Amino acid sequence: MKRHALSTRLWHWLNLLCVVILFMSGLNISNAHPRLYWGGWGYSAADAWLILPRFPGWMTIPGHYSLAGAREWHVLMAWPFALGLLFMWAAMLLNRHFRRDLVTTRDEWRWSAVRADIVKHLRLDFHHEGSKFNFLQKLAYGLVLGVLLPGMVITGMGISPGMEPQLSWLIDLLGGRQSVRSLHFLFAWAIFTFFVLHVALVLLSNPLKQLRDMITGGRDAA
Repeated sequence: MKRHALSTRLWHWLNLLCVVILFMSGLNISNAHPRLYWGGWGYSAADAWLILPRFPGWMTIPGHYSLAGAREWHVLMAWPFALGLLFMWAAMLLNRHFRRDLVTTRDEWRWSAVRADIVKHLRLDFHHEGSKFNFLQKLAYGLVLGVLLPGMVITGMGISPGMEPQLSWLIDLLGGRQSVRSLHFLFAWAIFTFFVLHVALVLLSNPLKQLRDMITGGRDAA
């Protein structure tokens, strides 16, 4: 039995491409107005809860400041990003990957079990018996798949100039356009943090095998 289903592998690499381009083009868009606010409005530095630095060209797409170009890249990748997430959720529910591998049990939420899992990670011991993922992995993947990625889609739609008029109810529900923009920023950086941790843990736990398994599917030893 394959460790990673074909649907998971296809989505993994598509999502990686989309997230990288969305993040880098988003930094370029941020350079146009590097201040974040809460509520329905905001423009001056005095109203901002966060003032961002100007991101250099090597971190952005395009590699020079271009609001129009960055928006084109952002929209281009937003569609496969959103449709890919929808596809992944449909596949996880149909092949029972979500219920079998990602749903946590009551025992896993006991503090003694959580503490033991944390200690194992700190010791770089990533082996676990009886399931494909341990508790911290299930929690992380659940937050990413169930909160952060859908949150990016929802807030991205809310601040899209073309969709904003039709989604005024959603914008009001989330506290106003500037709140939606701030949430979009927070979701993006939370995903970036997960990405860095994910890559670091892969590098610490047999990276060649991990990479090969995510390309070929590998074999499930559980």
